[in-house]
Amino acid sequence: MFKVLLFDGGVYRVNELYELVEDLGGFIIQKTQSHTSILVTLVIPEEVREEVEKKSIELGAKLVDIPLGGTEIAVVAPTLGRHHMPHPVCDIAEHLRRYGAITVVMGLARGKGRRSAQISAVEKALINEYDAAVFVLGNFEDCIRNEKVRLFEDIDVPVVVACGPEIKDLPNCKAVVSGVRRRVDRMRRAEEIAKLEEIAKEVSRVVEERRKIIDEDPLFVHPAEIKQRIDELPPVQKSLRPAPVVLHLDGLRVKIPYCEWKTELESMNVYGRKLGEIAQLTDSKLDGSTLIKIFTTSKVASLSLKRGREPSDLQTNAFAKV
Repeated sequence: MFKVLLFDGGVYRVNELYELVEDLGGFIIQKTQSHTSILVTLVIPEEVREEVEKKSIELGAKLVDIPLGGTEIAVVAPTLGRHHMPHPVCDIAEHLRRYGAITVVMGLARGKGRRSAQISAVEKALINEYDAAVFVLGNFEDCIRNEKVRLFEDIDVPVVVACGPEIKDLPNCKAVVSGVRRRVDRMRRAEEIAKLEEIAKEVSRVVEERRKIIDEDPLFVHPAEIKQRIDELPPVQKSLRPAPVVLHLDGLRVKIPYCEWKTELESMNVYGRKLGEIAQLTDSKLDGSTLIKIFTTSKVASLSLKRGREPSDLQTNAFAKV
């Protein structure tokens, strides 16, 4: 299994880290430099972590776990109006970013009310594009148990619910964190920070469970390897959108229009194959973006046999480099 880690150190001899990570079958996915300091987000096989830690100590740096690195999480509220806790929603999204996630805050178009609350098919499809969803609900137990549960009953990705009343479990969600009540200011007190930590740990747990499921039948290539190739495309380099390429557990979101760049993306070379042969590219519900879902190694082998192609080069995938 691959781990996402954060290198926090200086620029002096940092190239030695890059070479080591590449030699060990890992990838550099982000560098943020400020004067002589640098933060490097990297992906490495779990088995070689000790070697990277030794190099980090040698360079006088820290190597930090970011359990939600390489994920995109949706934080969903019934609406973004004052009535539906905009402050906790923003605080939860911000706290998940500290664990390495890219977060998006969503307010439903018709999520207010009790019996009138609803979620549209487009909103469900959009949430299903993310790796997990955190639904931030209200203070009323009967409303949550009897009405608001309908909002996430057809969501395919893992759901974590944050709410005010003490509720142990709800149908169709992986975890419930109670004690997050409506408030009109930021969550700054010690007990509130502890509650944010609890939410982040629950989200990390459900994401880790999904990683293990994916690892049972690994992807043909790690999404970070596709990202390295896509980063070199001119429209991505010229993009002014924040994080133009976002990693998912099983693929990527590329923030360039699908209709304009579909052919170029599908023809991109990945270990002697076209990207369109090892992944499914679709138009994202997020405007002007392309969604890439990477096939598993077994599915690529099956597709190769159907096309009359020998799957002998499957061993050249990223996982075989370890």
